[in-house]
Order: sequence, then C-alpha cells, then structure tokens
Amino acid sequence: CVQPSVPPVPNYKLSMSIPEWLQAIQTYMKMLQYNHTGTQFFEIRKTRPLSGLMETAKEMTRESLPIKCLEAVILGIYLTNGQPSVERFPISFKTHFSGNYFHHVVLGIYCNGRYGSLGMSRRSDLMDKPLTYRTLSDLIFEFEDSYKKYLHSVKKVKIGLYVPHEPHSFQPIEWKQLVLNVSKMMRTEVRKELEKFARDMRMKILKPSSAHSPMKERSRGKSLSPRRRQASPQRRVCRRDKS
Repeated sequence: CVQPSVPPVPNYKLSMSIPEWLQAIQTYMKMLQYNHTGTQFFEIRKTRPLSGLMETAKEMTRESLPIKCLEAVILGIYLTNGQPSVERFPISFKTHFSGNYFHHVVLGIYCNGRYGSLGMSRRSDLMDKPLTYRTLSDLIFEFEDSYKKYLHSVKKVKIGLYVPHEPHSFQPIEWKQLVLNVSKMMRTEVRKELEKFARDMRMKILKPSSAHSPMKERSRGKSLSPRRRQASPQRRVCRRDKS
C-alpha cells in the first residue's frame, strides 16, 4: 500500500519576508489537515512548561497527524521560535450558538507594527489572518465579524502574554492575562481595553499572573494584578475546541 506523503517542515530562508514565512507555516499546518476524527492525537496540558510543549510540537512534525486549534497554537509557537521580531500570544474565544458554548484558540502574531494570526479551525476564516491589522482590536473585531457569519455570538475574549522565544523555558504559557466579557461591553469600550493591553504588551511591562494564581476572571477587562503568587493546584480543565 502507498504510504501517505509527509509534508516537509518549513524552513526559514533569509530571502523570505516575515509574511511569506508565516504563510509557509500556515500552509504546512493546512497540509496536516484539521482533525475531524473526534480523537485528540496529542495531549496538550496548558499548565506544562514551554519546554515540554515544544517537545510535543516536535512530535507533531514527526507524526504528521491532523491537528485541532490548541495543537496548532503550540505548533505555531514552535515553528516561529528564533524569529525575535515576531511576537506570539494566544487569543481565546468563547462563543454561543444554538444553546451551546464553544471554545476556540488561535495564535496572535505581532510584527513590525501589524497584527495577524496563525491557527486551525473547521472554518477557513476562524484561523489564520494576514499580518495587516494596525491594531489588536481590529484583529479581534475581524474574528468577531467572521463568527457572525456562522451565527455565533462572541461572549468572551481572552488574550495571553507574549510567549518567550526560549524553547527550553520552564515558564508556562500565560493564556489569559486579559479577559473581556465582550457581549456585555460596547465596541468602543472593548477597543479601549484591548489597545491599553496591547500597548502594555509592546512595552513588556506585564508579568505573568494567572499561571501563578487561582483562576479569576474580570467581567470588564480589568488587568490582573502583576504580582506573582504561589502556584495553585486548582486549574480549570480546558475544554476541547468545538469551533
């Protein structure tokens, strides 16, 4: 029998622009295909140190199995490591449709004054976005508008911190430094909160917090305290992506 072809892992070339490089990564992830099987092939524990998650990403490139949104975020981080001009951060969405809630996550990208994203979804407009958005809120509103096409209303948006480029870091990824109950806020208010947060991110003044404290969500986008707290064993189990 014929073995299925394994897509080659993209390699950055000096001749590539950053948008071309991001496109190569996204094309690779699309070649792996979205995992429709209902079986998660790779275990992703959000609390694991970055170093452990990068080992899982290496395994993804070896196995070449279909992936879902959370695996795509980890793989995107792995493949963009070593590009210090490219900042990566998780963006999570909680949406409501037909009486059910759905969870989805993409990898936000910031480079050279522009925002975009990498990711995987059943829907082609709920994953990668080109590196063309002038502000973080423009990117988030683009996702919100895409969701409306599928009659999903966005309830919450969670933005994490920039992920370090050090693949051997023992720091876990900060998944939800800012939590916005967007369904209860005006767009002008959402924009204001997102732009303040984006400015603080660019200035690198935010410190990890929720990874070191019990989960607390703010309803109006108040910043989490930057104080470090002792790690708590109480972690909410991440629900699987259904978007």
